[in-house]
Amino acid sequence: MALKTYNPVTPSQRQLVLVDRSGLHRGPPVKTLTEGKNSPGGRNNNGRITVRFRGGGHKRAYRSIDFKRRKFDVPAKVERIEYDPNRTAFIALISFEDGAKSYILAPQRLAAGDKVVAAEQADIKPGNAMPLQAIPVGTIVHNIEIKIGKGGQVARSAGTYAQIVGRDGEYVILRLNSAEQRLVHGRCMASIGAVSNPDNMNISIGKAGRKRWMGRMPHNRGVSMNPIDHPHGGGEGRTSGGRHPVTPWGFPTKGKKTRRNKSTTKFIIMSRHARKKR
Repeated sequence: MALKTYNPVTPSQRQLVLVDRSGLHRGPPVKTLTEGKNSPGGRNNNGRITVRFRGGGHKRAYRSIDFKRRKFDVPAKVERIEYDPNRTAFIALISFEDGAKSYILAPQRLAAGDKVVAAEQADIKPGNAMPLQAIPVGTIVHNIEIKIGKGGQVARSAGTYAQIVGRDGEYVILRLNSAEQRLVHGRCMASIGAVSNPDNMNISIGKAGRKRWMGRMPHNRGVSMNPIDHPHGGGEGRTSGGRHPVTPWGFPTKGKKTRRNKSTTKFIIMSRHARKKR
């Protein structure tokens, strides 16, 4: 997909850069593969705002994506590539030989009419899925499981991927886009290829209203508030806050390490921060 610019007949179109989606399916999704989606507006089950600056936005239907790819040895044909408003990547509608249909994340270079399959052993071509232990070293993969059978959790966003760089017993060594190298069990599933829509990173929104359509409300800086509203607030004129950056509740931010899951530290061979320290 290419990028699309506009003749600036309005001020907002002067900066606007979007992804050209003319090659995607035009029409509604498969209704049996969708479900309703509520817009919580950043509120939890008690009605309290836990994520600020969320609200409004266009109504969406959630497309049920098959992240597990556990329907083994049943070939499927790609019927079409679709836009999904709930994610940055495109999705592909596949139809199995037994008549079932499902949505999967569309990798790059996957087109309508192609064949995909999930199996213990399959061809190394975009869209196929298999356990990591069966994929050759050096292969680009996406939609990678961290826990066996849980479904893909890593490399699902537009243009992302991971690379298999080695093996260690029953584990596989993955290098992620962040430069982190991590051990993942060889029985975990992964899909071949990089996720579609790599030009998503080059989008320019163009105007504040387009962010409102996405459900994002204006974000207020702490230094522009009063002292009662934020620790950075107050001061005569513009100030930088006068202290290390903190959240509205006083917790350090912008550089403060927040990782607490020590039980999985043993699976990280090289931290994504190691490159910065050199």
